[in-house]
Amino acid sequence: MDASMHEAIQYDKLPNSRVLCRACQWYCRISPGRLGYCKTRLNHDGTLYTLIYSEVSSAAVDPIEKKPLFHFYPGSTVFSLGTWGCNFRCHHCQNWQIAYAEYEGQRPCLQGQFQTSQHISPEQSVKLAQRHNCQGVSWTYNEPSIWLEYTIDNARLAKENGLYTVYVTNGFISPEGLDSIGPYLDAYRVDIKGFSDDFYKRITDLPTTRPWRGILDVAVRAREKWGMHVEAVTNVIPGYNDDPAQMEGIAAWVHDYLGTNTPWHVTRFYPQAGLMDVPPTPLPTLRRARQIGLDKGLHFVYLGNVPGDEAENTYCYNCHHLNIERRGYQTVLREVAAGGHCANCGADLNLRGL
Repeated sequence: MDASMHEAIQYDKLPNSRVLCRACQWYCRISPGRLGYCKTRLNHDGTLYTLIYSEVSSAAVDPIEKKPLFHFYPGSTVFSLGTWGCNFRCHHCQNWQIAYAEYEGQRPCLQGQFQTSQHISPEQSVKLAQRHNCQGVSWTYNEPSIWLEYTIDNARLAKENGLYTVYVTNGFISPEGLDSIGPYLDAYRVDIKGFSDDFYKRITDLPTTRPWRGILDVAVRAREKWGMHVEAVTNVIPGYNDDPAQMEGIAAWVHDYLGTNTPWHVTRFYPQAGLMDVPPTPLPTLRRARQIGLDKGLHFVYLGNVPGDEAENTYCYNCHHLNIERRGYQTVLREVAAGGHCANCGADLNLRGL
């Protein structure tokens, strides 16, 4: 057994040395010597190990708006970490170079080529965040729940050192996995990629035997059980999820289950990975999706990947004053009072960290 292997949490031992992984909603039953769907969790003689504890593929200092999170510590910077692999295989993945990696001989491998990792311990990540004057730590770039053990240890230390913590997630973490990190996680930025079985099967290869609606249930759990700040993102892909029915379904669900003040980001698709033949999202399509969200009663619907558009700004839903102005990743607080209220009329803007 490799010395870098780290025993997993959230798994059950089964007869014949098999294991049941409970980190995400695949609930993989893994035989000895085999990997789970994410290709990063190995059954070694009846014990489940993660192969990616502290294996960092990408690290950077980012504006929090890049996640995107618009109502959580606006204008702050966050130390961002990603690893290898994913529990989805999204055909349009913008970070496919790390998300599509699999493990061969306990090393990350992409298209037959071994990849080089940085080893950053939880202690080192906190020190790096502090050294770069970041206000928080984020697990992003690929799905954070697949290195659940590392993110829990990292988040616990970050909180002890006064840093905020963020998951940027596809939402397929299990309820058990969420509850493991729940005490240490402040923000949950979740993808709601579409609103139909057919779409999730087309874009992620998720079979109907693994219902995508579990993503919605866990997002509600993050907000209601753990008090996390939640923002939702939908990347609008022409011909896949840009129909009014799916946009209406998402907007209505966010309104009814996450609340009218929950930000919804509708972002522009650009050709990536297996969808290089699909054109970028037309701006009128994005504006239509945004209007659907507003018509459903959401107070904050933003356009993404459209730099300089006024729909990146935060306007008070009550008095319509400009509260926060954004130009790309440049953020200026205009009329915001302490506690995250509109300085003009006092309306609650659901702003954390002010």
